[in-house]
Amino acid sequence: MKITKVSYERLDLTLENPYTIAYETVSRATNFILRLDTDSGLTGFGCSAPDPLLTGMNEQEAEQVIANKVVPFLCGRDPFHFVRILTELKAVIGSSRSVLAMADMALLDLASKKAGVPLYKYLGGYRDFIETSITIGILPTEETLEEARKHVRRGFSILKLKGGISVEEDIEKMIRLREDFPDVVLRFDGNQGYTREDSLAFVKATEKVGIEIFEQPTRIDEESKLGWVTQKVNIPVMADESLKTLSDTFRLARHERIDMVNIKLMKVGGIMEALDINSVAKSAELEAMVGCIDECGLGISAGLHFALSRPNVQYADLDGHLEMENDPFTDLFDLRNGILYPKDRPGLGI
Repeated sequence: MKITKVSYERLDLTLENPYTIAYETVSRATNFILRLDTDSGLTGFGCSAPDPLLTGMNEQEAEQVIANKVVPFLCGRDPFHFVRILTELKAVIGSSRSVLAMADMALLDLASKKAGVPLYKYLGGYRDFIETSITIGILPTEETLEEARKHVRRGFSILKLKGGISVEEDIEKMIRLREDFPDVVLRFDGNQGYTREDSLAFVKATEKVGIEIFEQPTRIDEESKLGWVTQKVNIPVMADESLKTLSDTFRLARHERIDMVNIKLMKVGGIMEALDINSVAKSAELEAMVGCIDECGLGISAGLHFALSRPNVQYADLDGHLEMENDPFTDLFDLRNGILYPKDRPGLGI
């Protein structure tokens, strides 16, 4: 099988409800869709969601790399050599991790389509579904509670709250959420907004809330403080923005600075990179969650298939597609009562 044509399109996606996190407000997202046509009649698809902070490039830079480097590089290749192709492509495109993820998805989509099985089965097929959290951005307390009620009515039983601007408000929201939803799993993401002292105050004040995961409370340029928090608190601390590469994972694990890792395909460079990162995490006895950024259904599908293939990926936060108003990839998996199920179709489900 040979790749005979490489093309891409740009998707400018709007969010039905813009959301706020500790360092920005998001109302739109740009995704790029890669298409690989082959002489076998099979077509592979991949998605890139560039983000300067998390993936190393903005949308303009990413499009230049796709058009000028990725498209000519992939034409004529045998997609079953995906490890060699991705290794060589990584050297060509440098730090553009979401672009590498896009190529990774498309190549694996082709290989699993040729095998005639869904991608998660091609990768090992550990489980057939996974429950996901749904995220609530930074809102006033009463609006936060109303959002939570809306999500619970839709069947979600895991809520992740964004914070990091006001410790006092974050504490109030978590306590009120627990009072109103005693049976819902609660997670909290500080998005680098806390100091060490803020982190301790937050955990102490919410001790009876029973927070499942405390995500990235401190800044990425203060990694030792993240480790300090991990050692001082009694709930699992997870790295997100601090973890973008295999080297990051090894360093954080070696210095015992975290309890968990958030693996987002866009920030690490795709499924093959994610598998390596998960292996290091597993060897260090760190649990893993698959996360996402503002991705259409195609990107979410790839994250889902990765999560379903490995036992160490026990948690999921795959909700980045839910607010997309013009997402063309809405039928690649099923979401029922907060649980994600892949379609029984080859590859990523297209």
